[in-house]
Amino acid sequence: MHGAFSYLTAQKSELYRAVMLAFVAAKRRFTVHLRPEDVCDVLGPGTDLDAVATALTALEGWGNLRSDPDTSRVTTVEDFHRARYLYQLTREGEAVEEALAVYDEALGRRGALQAVALADIATQLRALHELAVTDHPDPAKIHLSLRALVDRFTDLAANAQAFMGSLQRSIDLHDADADAFRAYKDRLIDYLQRFITDLVATGSEIAALVAAIEELGIDLLLDEAAWREASDAAPGAGGDDDPREAEFARRAQLWRERWAGFRSWFISTPQHPSQAKLLRSQARAAIPQLLHVVAALNERRTGRSDRSADFRTLGLWFAQAPDEASMHRLWRSAFGLSPARHLSIDADTLATREHTPVPVSTSWAEASPLEISPRLRRTGSYERRGKPSRVADRSEQRRHLADLAERQATELAAARAALVSEHPVRLSDIGTMDPDAFRLFLSLLGDALTALTPGQRDVSTTTSDGSMAVRLTVLDGAGEIAIATPGGTFRGPDHLVHIVDLTEPAREVSA
Repeated sequence: MHGAFSYLTAQKSELYRAVMLAFVAAKRRFTVHLRPEDVCDVLGPGTDLDAVATALTALEGWGNLRSDPDTSRVTTVEDFHRARYLYQLTREGEAVEEALAVYDEALGRRGALQAVALADIATQLRALHELAVTDHPDPAKIHLSLRALVDRFTDLAANAQAFMGSLQRSIDLHDADADAFRAYKDRLIDYLQRFITDLVATGSEIAALVAAIEELGIDLLLDEAAWREASDAAPGAGGDDDPREAEFARRAQLWRERWAGFRSWFISTPQHPSQAKLLRSQARAAIPQLLHVVAALNERRTGRSDRSADFRTLGLWFAQAPDEASMHRLWRSAFGLSPARHLSIDADTLATREHTPVPVSTSWAEASPLEISPRLRRTGSYERRGKPSRVADRSEQRRHLADLAERQATELAAARAALVSEHPVRLSDIGTMDPDAFRLFLSLLGDALTALTPGQRDVSTTTSDGSMAVRLTVLDGAGEIAIATPGGTFRGPDHLVHIVDLTEPAREVSA
């Protein structure tokens, strides 16, 4: 069944692979047939024609190639009786080469954090939003926009996953060259910081666009794309039913699954944070990990002892110990471990200790012994074997968690209402905040400051769930302000801030 893959494990696999790549390159040039002489020309000077002819015959036997008689250059009867063939790829051979190309690409992929892809996704979403507000949108434009959105998003997700995997492998390289790793670290940290900034700014815009499109009706757009793809469905064998209906149902379900995956990548839910938020957390966590690796390399260069060197030295001391008693003393000195005496305690022991207390300064040798159950000596457990315990009723704990979640949601709503303002206000005009409102305020202020680039005077951003928006404006000559909170006083430069609750349809961030 998989005979077309046989040449990969054959004795002359390198020659077979080169021959197959010659046919793949010829197909890219729209050349269908190749003669053995043509293959030799592609492989380069010095290639043995007989070896190539033998390889072509073997590949034909495995099903990778197909041969046809070559009668175009027959001029004599002898030429007619001499075997001459034209070779071309079979469907099996072409499928094998496509699979190997995907395999090679996956192994060689380094991945990247594509800030440009985020901008492209935002552009496609803005185009979809314009189509959604149109009374009679063009189905072709809807389909092309959705296809471009899916392709760009798939590329972004795959590259981000590959990059974070390669980044973790780079962090785990403890034997890397110190100077090369330091230079790589500086460029990588700058790269991560730029992507985090773009992810905060563009990701919030994407979340807001997704929410706006869904409010206008995303199902209509997805159905238009599904109908356009179903219009090319081929008729079924011997059936009178319209095949487009079944194909539409399948395509519509597929587009809804794609949109759900895309939405969960940028918008968080109470139980499941978005993949963009997780990616941002991983990128931020990678920066201190890189710094830790650099610190370890610096310590190794300066000759400071690390833990592995300490253990090697300790192992050498154990090997040089004169007797077993010295090994035990070394063990206790190095680790401070001693046998455990109080393995268990019961009511009788507690009553005895209460009646006759033992000072903590009493040595182990002078203290009264502790009686241990024989069952513990034999089995290592006090419990008797028998029927398993009953399944515990967790309904009370579940009710407690539900009440806790409801209370937290109420507190978050109250904090959100306390921060929302009709007009921009100065930070110095904000009064005392309760702890919940202050935590939410710090989160919003942190997102806005992260998106504020050098030289920029104002910035607008939204939370990852698209529920709130904040606009921050730098003030000229602003002094330091102080905001009183139950946990202390928050100090910093004064700014103009405008916080809006996007869950209320009547409000929107001013341009």
